[in-house]
Amino acid sequence: MQLRMRRPVGPALAAALALLLAAAPAFALGGRESRAGDPAAAVPTPANPRLRLATTTSTENSGLLAFLHPEFTKDTGYIVDVVAVGTGAALKLGENADADALLVHARALEDAFMANGHGAERRDVMYNDFIIIGPAADPAGLKGAKDAVEAFKKLDAAGRENGAAFVSRGDNSGTHVMEKDTWKKAGVAPAGAWYKEAGQGMEQVIIMADGLAGYALSDRATWLATKDKTELAIVFEGDPALFNPYGVITVNPAKNPAINAAGAKAYLDWLTSGRGQRLIGDYKMGGETLFFPNYKPR
Repeated sequence: MQLRMRRPVGPALAAALALLLAAAPAFALGGRESRAGDPAAAVPTPANPRLRLATTTSTENSGLLAFLHPEFTKDTGYIVDVVAVGTGAALKLGENADADALLVHARALEDAFMANGHGAERRDVMYNDFIIIGPAADPAGLKGAKDAVEAFKKLDAAGRENGAAFVSRGDNSGTHVMEKDTWKKAGVAPAGAWYKEAGQGMEQVIIMADGLAGYALSDRATWLATKDKTELAIVFEGDPALFNPYGVITVNPAKNPAINAAGAKAYLDWLTSGRGQRLIGDYKMGGETLFFPNYKPR
């Protein structure tokens, strides 16, 4: 049908008609085109948007999760509720179905968790390393040690002979597991007043070691986030045996129907996606990279 115009169309009316005609396809599509450029409109709305993450204290203390999770929420719509504990306690939360996903760093414990059917999927996600921190004067002489085993032998000797304190996590965390393995390799069963088992997170252990002018094994990320609060220094580093890998695990949904399996899978996929891995590598403190992404698709 043709419309007959009884009078000439003025410039203002012509412009308005042009705008209306241009907008017509968007109205016909229910407004979808008008939403395409709106980032807020693009955020998905999961049926269950709350995701329970049990993780090691290092990912929380370092600020990594505060950096990553807003981006994860923007991309997926999931909101992450974090419980930061030692790796052993995080795995226990998963075993009891009190978490949907885990971000942890004790490979032997993670493998046992998967072998026992508690996890649905595990992937490597990132790594850093462990270091030994202590007084800058280094009375135990760790700076001259050739490897971590020799460094731990020196810690034992300095503790027994001179009372040089060593503060242990004492909580079956990933750091504590590495510490116990290294004592075992050194043939040492640490005991005595010099050996302090804190049962605390990494940041608290660093502060305790500082107060005692003592030593501690730390992951590098928490140290970088905490060092300005102390007078301690790195006194031993660089042994490949102190490699510190992190894994992300989805809890087996067969354990409990309340487990947010879709949210856990979204988290695992996002952390190991190109975007998630780039963001992990981009996170720095004082110009230093705290975690190095290392997911390799099979």
